[in-house]
Amino acid sequence: MHLSNREQSSEVGKPIKLNPKKLLLSKWTKVEVVAKQKHFLVSGIVQPDDLSLPITEIEIEAVYSGSKKIISWRELQDGSLWKQGWV
Repeated sequence: MHLSNREQSSEVGKPIKLNPKKLLLSKWTKVEVVAKQKHFLVSGIVQPDDLSLPITEIEIEAVYSGSKKIISWRELQDGSLWKQGWV
């Protein structure tokens, strides 16, 4: 069975390489479903007050409920929490 690079990275526990500036409108699936909230969309990039600092947070929106929350974009690299795309 052939796995894509993305699948291989999450299979071996290696973090997925992501660029926080390119996350806007990307789709994600939460591994552990809570209150029927499984599919999410990156709805915003939280810019730091000092624009010379790197981006550390994003806003994600649950497709099912429309609820939004701010998380560290690096959390998306954890394959035990998130899968890229809507699976």
